[in-house]
Amino acid sequence: MTPQCQEVQVRPGAEADLPALTELYNHYVRETAITFDTEPFTAAQRRPWLVSHPEDGPHRLLVAEGRPDGRILGYATSSPFRPKPAYATSVEVTVYCAPDTGGRGIGTLLYKALFEALEGEDLHRAYAGVTLPNEPSLRLHARFGFALVGTYREAGRKFGHYWDVARYEKPLGPA
Repeated sequence: MTPQCQEVQVRPGAEADLPALTELYNHYVRETAITFDTEPFTAAQRRPWLVSHPEDGPHRLLVAEGRPDGRILGYATSSPFRPKPAYATSVEVTVYCAPDTGGRGIGTLLYKALFEALEGEDLHRAYAGVTLPNEPSLRLHARFGFALVGTYREAGRKFGHYWDVARYEKPLGPA
């Protein structure tokens, strides 16, 4: 753990976190092309997302909580990659950090905890999509052994601009 992260606890997400998690995500909806959602959510609208990530199993939600104030500094998830049964051993992973926490190692801390939590699950691959440009996210995924598998050109339109999405994969579980 880096010195900047000594006062951060990573734990499973809980119902009480929903308002803070929604607001953190909504920052990226309103201000960036990192997500292709275009309208902010209410906490009630985000609740199904929260409950689809239990404390155990392959689909997790971990939050980074600042100490001693309890502020949510970021979160990471592993979610179903695709809905069809043959994809059950694949997950899509994401990490979102509060906008004022860049360079503190929060994303690294979250991914480390997420991949440790997923050890022992019946998973074969993790996938991630990165809207380009996003150098911090590219560095984070490289740090965790993700390999570029391709780029969708002009995959989404937001803020009147088309954005490319780089797709990455990482092996999970025993070789």
